[in-house]
Amino acid sequence: MPTVERLWSPWRLPYVSGASDPHGCIFCEALGRADADPLLLLRGRLAFVILNLYPYNNGHLMVVPNRHVASLGDVQVDELTELGVFTRYAEAALNEVYRPQGLNVGMNLGRPAGAGVADHLHVHVVPRWNGDTNFMSVVGSVRVLPEDLTATAARLKPVFERLGRSPSRDAP
Repeated sequence: MPTVERLWSPWRLPYVSGASDPHGCIFCEALGRADADPLLLLRGRLAFVILNLYPYNNGHLMVVPNRHVASLGDVQVDELTELGVFTRYAEAALNEVYRPQGLNVGMNLGRPAGAGVADHLHVHVVPRWNGDTNFMSVVGSVRVLPEDLTATAARLKPVFERLGRSPSRDAP
């Protein structure tokens, strides 16, 4: 009889069971503990970059305005500029650290569009590789991630810190 392998990811239980955070916005809370949050990669004046706690792939991160806003229409031009710059940093950091063959960059505006946090706008940046889909997603609704989130943060944080210190802050 073949050996059965088990994949354990207990940190996903609240997500897959539909549990919600009773305390409010996960992004506002993360920003409030920015210095202590191990998933926060970069904090700017108007936006921040954080790893996705429930990633699609290793390196899946989000660029989020500091201000709690739900739509692009609510974002001020200077906030939109920092979101764009930080998204550019995300592309550069992921390319440097993970060398993906592509990236998905996008927003889900509103719950029907797939937004897990519908009332605080955020940009997803997901590294992609040829052949990165597998049968586990199709038959088991499971993602197999080869790297722990703390290891991902340890790899990406120094790159974001370097990019955030760039003199013009508008080019990596």
